[in-house]
Amino acid sequence: MEYIYAAMLLHKAGQKVDEASVKKVLEAAGVKTDDARVKALVAALDGVNIDEAIEKAAMPVMAAPAAAAPAAEEKKEPKKKEEDKKTEEQAAAGLGALFG
Repeated sequence: MEYIYAAMLLHKAGQKVDEASVKKVLEAAGVKTDDARVKALVAALDGVNIDEAIEKAAMPVMAAPAAAAPAAEEKKEPKKKEEDKKTEEQAAAGLGALFG
């Protein structure tokens, strides 16, 4: 994961994502680098539009919380009605004790 984070950091900073730059970022973070993994990452990102990939990946995440919110609200309403019934029953039981 740290290799991808390094590439994303370089991209966000406007730097070229190449082997030397990725190694420098990882070493600055105190990560022991593996040359094969660095080469594989740079090769995999060659020709990839990182901004577009991030945008596509972020869309489903943004839609999920909005869809889940109404379901959570619906679940809360029945609980309130049940709580109201319980308090009414408790109040009635307390009044019954007064008249013995």
